[in-house]
Amino acid sequence: MNISEKNFNKIFNIFLFLIASTMIFRKPCTDLIILFAVFNLLFLKKLKFTKTSLLLSAVIASPLLVEVLLFWNNDSYRMGLKSIEKSVSLLIFPLFILGNYQRVQFYKLLLFYSFATTGIMLFFFVRFIAVAPELMNKYLNGIDLWEMGYQFSNSIGIHAPALNMHLAFVAIVTLYFVFNAFRERKSAIIKIANFTIFIIAFFFVLFVNTRMALFNMLIGFILVFFYEVIPKYNFKKVVGISAVGLVLLGSIFLLFVSRNPYMKEKYSSVTFAYMDKVGKLDEIENPEIKVFNSFVTRASIWKSAWELSLKSLPFGVGASDGKSELIKYYKQTNQHFLAKYEFPTHNQFLDFLLKYGFLGPVVVFLYIFTVGYLGFDLKNAIIISFFFVFFTSNLTDDFLLRFDGIAFSGLWFSIFGSYWLQEKITVDKEKLVV
Repeated sequence: MNISEKNFNKIFNIFLFLIASTMIFRKPCTDLIILFAVFNLLFLKKLKFTKTSLLLSAVIASPLLVEVLLFWNNDSYRMGLKSIEKSVSLLIFPLFILGNYQRVQFYKLLLFYSFATTGIMLFFFVRFIAVAPELMNKYLNGIDLWEMGYQFSNSIGIHAPALNMHLAFVAIVTLYFVFNAFRERKSAIIKIANFTIFIIAFFFVLFVNTRMALFNMLIGFILVFFYEVIPKYNFKKVVGISAVGLVLLGSIFLLFVSRNPYMKEKYSSVTFAYMDKVGKLDEIENPEIKVFNSFVTRASIWKSAWELSLKSLPFGVGASDGKSELIKYYKQTNQHFLAKYEFPTHNQFLDFLLKYGFLGPVVVFLYIFTVGYLGFDLKNAIIISFFFVFFTSNLTDDFLLRFDGIAFSGLWFSIFGSYWLQEKITVDKEKLVV
């Protein structure tokens, strides 16, 4: 089959845009990933690899590779295959994106992705107001504020922490393009559009209101400022931008907290309540109400996962059996609250330690910190921010268990890797091996 380079490049980048923009919707995104794979299979001759890109592809595929390597350790091969199926995108993305790394339009893709995702979220927000007016009335009147972010996320069909991980990254990207529009002296319309999208994206992170995402977003803002403002503007402009930014973001945040007093309670007394009850949550009266989202619950889960992991060395309990074995351990240790709600590990390093033994945390470290290496090597605020978002999110959750974490990280890791390859190597410098 013949196709011009121009048309192939256009279709290739459209696929990347559509996959990135639909990542929060598992079914349509999965269908797009399959179509993307089929499209690239039709044009295998266009793939070009170097030793560096092959090595980078292996790192991106490492969570899948360790699962295949230790497949024999599953009690149920059927469930083991089902677990592998969730990670197949970690083979598809590096193979076809890094194999076409020179075609990736990095900043254009980020711009369209951030605008499209914010637009999609705005549509679902309006829809949520229309279909759940009683919840919005409760929210506006300060009633049951703790449930709003989860209810909104559920209406879209995604877990709130996962949704807010995506939204935090989008907010950071939109801030980058606000600074970029001013630095490149774009028209007033473009500046206003970028700023408006940024404010909307910032609002959605506050609305869904998960702790790690809010923290990560603010750190991302600092990183963007550090890399995109301080080195590129004179001292007076840096001070002026800092003052305007602090006043603007501070005003929005204070306004939001004043309308949502639960935020103050959530980020202070609720988060670190009952820390003397680690591993003894059943001693708390009504733990569902008092500590369901508190740090003590995660600490209790981590304690159990660590103890069980040590008993399961050196190869772990198997990919298909991690959660079921952990729930059994809750029951064996009389932790009825944790067993009732069947909590997973809520820490990706512990999750892989439990499943794969010694090799597990090494793979997670290699996978996540290679993203950080790419960002710091390029001095790129967006990539460094993504690394920080994904790393910290996986300290309190386990996103390599879920499609919206596996595909999300695999896609952007491959795109970041492509941009790094564009900046760091050329065909002239490194001999092609494929």
